[in-house]
Amino acid sequence: MLTAKQHELIRFIQIRLEETGISPSFEEMKEALDLKSKSGVHRLISALEERGFIRRLANRARALEVLKQPEDVTTAAPRQKPANDPVGRTMAPPPRVASPANDVIEIPMHGRIAAGVPIEALEGQAMLPVPAALLGSGEHYALEVSGDSMIEAGILDGDFALVKRTNTARDGEIVVALIRNEEATLKYLRREGGKIRLDPANGAYEPQIYEPGEVEVQGKLAGLLRRYH
Repeated sequence: MLTAKQHELIRFIQIRLEETGISPSFEEMKEALDLKSKSGVHRLISALEERGFIRRLANRARALEVLKQPEDVTTAAPRQKPANDPVGRTMAPPPRVASPANDVIEIPMHGRIAAGVPIEALEGQAMLPVPAALLGSGEHYALEVSGDSMIEAGILDGDFALVKRTNTARDGEIVVALIRNEEATLKYLRREGGKIRLDPANGAYEPQIYEPGEVEVQGKLAGLLRRYH
């Protein structure tokens, strides 16, 4: 049995998800429930979580998912069934439990990577929030693109390359390649005549050819983020 405030909160969250696809903030929940502090919201959220009504999505900003509704809570009052409608076709549909469309995952931001002449891929502690829809399974990290050698593949200077961490890739895939254990670059991977060829996507640049032991695949491109100023 839920308390009145717990009922009120789960309905507010559900309505916001249905209307906007975005979970309400703790400040918005505090105001909607006329609570004095956000700590009251935290207690209600924790209680609903413990009872299996909602869950917080790990590493995702402001993401709540409604798993079920209390049996005595409905999204809308059903319309009366007319006498000539014995099967109740005009009854309001049951409430839909929406999946949050604002799923955001924070992935490590590892500095800048060249899309032209190889430069060092810097390790860093910053995190980049990324829509989960851009990523598949596996571990991912982000690199800021520097240079223009991949522009014909739609990868521009200043883009954020979203990279799936892997040490294997097929010919023709865009990879993060670590060269001679010192420099990293973003290129198409090709194997040719016992060599490794890293191809740009810009006619102004020449392919880079290395011995197999000189190149280590550190990931392959999973997606891109672009900022417009």
